[in-house]
Amino acid sequence: MTDMTKDSTPSRRRERFPGISTRAWEHPADRSALVALRKLSGFDDVLKKLAGLVSERSVRLMFLATAVRTSERQFPELHAMVRDAAYILDLEKVPDLYVTQDPTVNAMCIGMDAPIIVVTSGLVDLLDEEELRAVIGHEVGHAMSGHAVYRTMLLILTNIATRIAWIPLGTLAITAVITALKEWFRKAELSCDRAGLLAGQDLQASMRGLMKLAGGHNLAEMNVDAFLEQAEEYDKAGDLRDGVLKLLQVLPQTHPFAVVRVAKLKKWADSDDYRSILAGAYPRRTDDPNASVGEQWKAAADSYSKSMKETKDPLMGLIRDVAGGAATVGGKLRDTFTGPRNTNGE
Repeated sequence: MTDMTKDSTPSRRRERFPGISTRAWEHPADRSALVALRKLSGFDDVLKKLAGLVSERSVRLMFLATAVRTSERQFPELHAMVRDAAYILDLEKVPDLYVTQDPTVNAMCIGMDAPIIVVTSGLVDLLDEEELRAVIGHEVGHAMSGHAVYRTMLLILTNIATRIAWIPLGTLAITAVITALKEWFRKAELSCDRAGLLAGQDLQASMRGLMKLAGGHNLAEMNVDAFLEQAEEYDKAGDLRDGVLKLLQVLPQTHPFAVVRVAKLKKWADSDDYRSILAGAYPRRTDDPNASVGEQWKAAADSYSKSMKETKDPLMGLIRDVAGGAATVGGKLRDTFTGPRNTNGE
């Protein structure tokens, strides 16, 4: 990682956020877990020992040998973007950024001690300048939040699950934790979509980039507003059977689906929280040690509760009815699987 210098000032006017805490952009479910982990003295050290520092060094050496590290002489525009994102989000040490030859569209942040960012040539070819700026800001957000901890935990637990597959209850317990970690991953991705928006401060570019992940490079054939309408249609999702199918489809994923990410980012960009950050009213990292774990867990619970109330998903609606003791639950189940009864009760 290289030192931050004044010549990293962005080429067009953006707000900069001196001393900003990652709590400013983290999704409540992501933030609550991170605050709790940060309170555990030595937790990162334990994970590093479990994961093995050799593996992190091995990954770094592999990219150094097989990919192109950006600099003033190699991919200078991308190099300027990662420095720009670090400048905007006030990250003192700029992560090294590598471009690897791979037609797959992907970007990742790797490492716990000194994170590096890797983008594929497929991603670079797909996105325009401002879309790339949002993606690189997203990955800088991962580096700042310390999300490599999740990835390390998931890899460790997946390895354990493979080794104890012959123990039924042991596998069940590990699988449950892995499922929870994947939910954590999905919320971390929403967090870093917000970090990418703060880095680029161009909502249309952020949404276009996510839309291109779903539909490819032919932007003239796509429309962000229409894609947001898709997101609303996906949320409504027909009947209970569609709700169940959506749940089964999302559980194995480490990333939310593209339409969900666009809709969630648009909603956050329209919120008072985003406007306050742009105005300079945001949590500072100097206050991170005083962040209350209890308050963060309450915020996470409130976030899930609010999502449950606002969603139009029929399965979530049923769960609301169950939680509220609604008398219509039986009728909804009957109508879903046998069809509505006629007015004569037949």
